[in-house]
Amino acid sequence: MFTRLFGFNRRAFSSLSEQEVLALAISSEEDDARIYRAYADGLADDYPHSAAMFEDMAEEEDRHRASLIELHRQRFGERIPLIRREHVRGYYQRRPDWLVRPLGLENVRAQAALMEEEAQRFYIEAARRTQDAATRKLLGDLAAAEQKHESLAEHLSEKHLGAEARDEEARTERRQFILTYVQPGLAGLMDGSVSTLAPIFAAAFATGDTWQTFLVGLAASIGAGISMGFTEVASDDGVISGRGSPIKRGLTTGIMTTLGGLGHALPYLIPDFWTATTIAIIVVFFELWAIAFIQNRYMETPWSRATFQVVLGGALVFAAGMLIGNA
Repeated sequence: MFTRLFGFNRRAFSSLSEQEVLALAISSEEDDARIYRAYADGLADDYPHSAAMFEDMAEEEDRHRASLIELHRQRFGERIPLIRREHVRGYYQRRPDWLVRPLGLENVRAQAALMEEEAQRFYIEAARRTQDAATRKLLGDLAAAEQKHESLAEHLSEKHLGAEARDEEARTERRQFILTYVQPGLAGLMDGSVSTLAPIFAAAFATGDTWQTFLVGLAASIGAGISMGFTEVASDDGVISGRGSPIKRGLTTGIMTTLGGLGHALPYLIPDFWTATTIAIIVVFFELWAIAFIQNRYMETPWSRATFQVVLGGALVFAAGMLIGNA
C-alpha cells in the first residue's frame, strides 16, 4: 500500500526509452478517447450539441492514436509495450468520467480543456529535460499534437455550439438544477422554517425553559427532515417527471428542512429566555426573507407575492404557537 501511495513501484519518466514513451502516448490517446465518449454518452439526452462535440473529439483522438501506432510500427515493430499513466511517476492523471459526475456542461468542458493543456505542458517540460535528440523530437511532436487538440476543441465548440445551441443547453441545465435541487430545497426550507415555528414557540412560552424548548426544536427539526426526505424520495422516481435522482432530491429536501427548523431552535441554547426568543425571532425573519429571495430568484415569483405569502404564512404559524403556548 505504501509503495503505491508514494509511487515507489512506478518508473521515472526520464528512465523510459523512446519506444516506451511512444507506447505511453498511444495508451494515453486511447484513454482520452474513451473519456470523451463517456462524456458524450452522459450528455446525449439533455445536451445533444455538446455530446456531438465530444464524439468528434473522441474520433480525433482515435486518429492521433492510429498515427502513433503506425509510427511505432515503422520504428519498433508490431509489439507495443504495456505502459500506462499509472505506471509512470509524475505523469499527469485522468479522472474517470464517474468521478466527474454529475456531468454539468461547464464541468466537462473545463475538464476537456484541462486534459489537453496538461498533456501539452507535460510533453513540453519532458522535452526540455531530455538530452537525447531523437527523444526530444518525439516529445516535441507530441506537444504539437496536443496543441492541435486544443485548437480542435475550440473549432468543434464553434461548430456544434452556436449561440442558439448554447442558450438552449444553458436553459436545459438551469431547468434541471431547479427541478433537482432548488424546488426540493425550497420545499424543505419552507417546511422546516414555517412548520416548526408553532411547536418551538409554543414550547418556549408554555415552559419558559430554554433547554426544553431547544430539545423540542431539535426533535421537530430532525423529525421533519427525515419525514420530508423520505416523502420526496417516495413521491417521484424522476423518470417521467425528469426531476432527477430521487436520492439527490430527498437529501436536499431533508437537509434543508432540518436546517430550516434548527435555525430558530439553536438560539434556545442561550440560558436567558428573552434573549434566546429575541434572537430566534430575528433568525425567523432572515429565514423567511431567504425563502422569498429563492422564490423570486429561481421560481420567478414576483417579490410582492413571494413576500406576502411567506410573511403571512409565517405570521399565522408564529401566532398559533404563541397562543397555544400561553393557553
